[in-house]
Amino acid sequence: MKNLLNHGIVEVATIVPNEIKIADPKFNVDEMLRLLDKVVEENKKGNRQTRVVVYPELSITGYTCHDLFNQSRLIKRAYEELLRFTKLSNKEYSPLIFVGIPLRKDNQLFNCAVAINKGQILGVIPKTFIPNYSEFYEARHFASAVNRLDDKIIMDGKSIPFTTNLLIEDNTSGAIVSAEVCEDVWVPIPPSKYHCLHGANIIVNLSASNETIGKTKYREDLIRMHSATSNCGYIYASSSRGESTTDTVFSGHSLIADNGYIVAESKFLEDIEITYGEIDIEKCENDRAKTTSYMTVVNKQEYEHIYIETFKPIIDKFVSNREISILPFVPQNIDERSSEILKLQAAGLAGRLKKINCKNVVIGISGGLDSTLALVVAVEAFNINGFDKKGIHAITMPCYGTTDRTLNNAKRLMELLNVTSYEINIKDACEQHYKDIGHDKSKLDVTFENVQARERTQILMDISNKIGGLVVGTGDLSELALGWCTYNGDQMSMYGVNASIPKTLVRGILESYAKCHDDLRDTLLDICDTPVSPELLPPNEDGTIKQKTEEKIGSYVIHDFTLYYMLRHGFGPRKIFDLYVNAKIMQDKKMGIEKPVVDKKALLKNMEIFYNRFWSQQFKRSCMPDGIKVGSVSLSPRGDWRMASDACPNIWIEELNELKQIVE
Repeated sequence: MKNLLNHGIVEVATIVPNEIKIADPKFNVDEMLRLLDKVVEENKKGNRQTRVVVYPELSITGYTCHDLFNQSRLIKRAYEELLRFTKLSNKEYSPLIFVGIPLRKDNQLFNCAVAINKGQILGVIPKTFIPNYSEFYEARHFASAVNRLDDKIIMDGKSIPFTTNLLIEDNTSGAIVSAEVCEDVWVPIPPSKYHCLHGANIIVNLSASNETIGKTKYREDLIRMHSATSNCGYIYASSSRGESTTDTVFSGHSLIADNGYIVAESKFLEDIEITYGEIDIEKCENDRAKTTSYMTVVNKQEYEHIYIETFKPIIDKFVSNREISILPFVPQNIDERSSEILKLQAAGLAGRLKKINCKNVVIGISGGLDSTLALVVAVEAFNINGFDKKGIHAITMPCYGTTDRTLNNAKRLMELLNVTSYEINIKDACEQHYKDIGHDKSKLDVTFENVQARERTQILMDISNKIGGLVVGTGDLSELALGWCTYNGDQMSMYGVNASIPKTLVRGILESYAKCHDDLRDTLLDICDTPVSPELLPPNEDGTIKQKTEEKIGSYVIHDFTLYYMLRHGFGPRKIFDLYVNAKIMQDKKMGIEKPVVDKKALLKNMEIFYNRFWSQQFKRSCMPDGIKVGSVSLSPRGDWRMASDACPNIWIEELNELKQIVE
């Protein structure tokens, strides 16, 4: 595996000139060069590192030439202008370029994409699927790639690959690029599916897609899903409004997709001539390797490989212009998605209860985020099954560290939800246990804390036996990752409804739920505002929480950020660090969290805590209870994550130590 430049993040662009003249190749090439110069200048300044540029279909002549394509004069002049473009595009910081042109070969006319780099034509990709329906009648002029007689074409005195099966690999960035033309992506099995199966990680599409009502959305979905199912980047450039309006209107719709996400787009009437975006080819490679069924190549094909080197970066550091969320687990449309997440959690619990013929559950309620979400899930599950909510036995168990705020919130929540509630003070039981094991209760160590956690679990389990119920676990995904739970204490339950919900998402779900439930709003919002704490140590003199989790184990925002990119995409510490520090992080107003000025030393300290705890605490995950998978990341040993409990974290810690030396 090669070391990928810029962590495998490749900047790309579409160039769609607003002004073109139908059948005037010189004017069109002048416009193409004018805009290309802007891209090159940005590269030269170090503002960008654009390595692939895509123009629309038949960009040199215009798409709507119609029967003028039968004129030799037009075809000859287009070829001459292609050679001029190729020569003048040869600049130090020029990217790999794809342009569209009609080319004659062997008594046929082909609609082609031409790949150009450093003043050389690398290859010609003829269009395979020629539309001949509705407003499209290309078959009147163009032959399909399947009708070509050979795989070479003479251009500027040189023999050039003339094939759909062309892979261009940039040794500088690691991008492996292949092309298709417009209609090729709209068919049942696009040529690019085979390109990706044979190694392409970026697909370019030179298109001329006209605009009709609803077509923009359909086009977005098409490109997004094609990128997702092929685990690739996709660059789609469509003809602009400069095309003829005799029968249709073209919009200049440009789309850049990265592994199933639209990362850049320019739409109808926006008149944006250059659209920049970034494609993460490391993510592509990791996802492909993980999804083993992806590489089942039923129909292997022969491919022509061309190796190139684009420009070396001016700035020798990570550069990204993409906005990414500091809360990757929290969707932008949190209010809409939280309802879906709750339904999944509730459906899992409802299904389990129905299958085992159980109408009673037991939940420990602390007045904190996780137990509150678990209780809400239980209520929703009982609603699905039509069970009496009195079968939900919610138990609050105050002890040394319990504050009035959390205790009152726990009681109020149970009352508002109309469940069966208990208050069992565990102080006497814990003190007896300290005596039994000979522990000095004035020593506020891990034994002092864990006695309380295990006492609470014992009560929950014993009451579940008494009523014939099931203990619902409250621990979340972040706690599982960090091992922030007491083994055989709150680590244990009979069904964990929050097992794939990270801490940063728990708060988002509850805040959204509060908006829809006026009677619960004040209580839920106060719970969301309460500092995260296990409340196992005595509170401050003023009765406020003394033991704050994030002061002990670090920021959940950083931990969840690290967890997401490590598990979901397989990134290492250096890339995760650089993403957090250098990428343009959007302000997460939706959660009331804004990214502060990054303290790099503090960030590294948090990440070191994460990696050390993640590796050392695997034994707790190896025997975790059943629990529903909700998102794309899960730590269940029966599902997404299998790891030796004594695996060594050294190579990850080494990379963190290297970062420390750079930061210091």
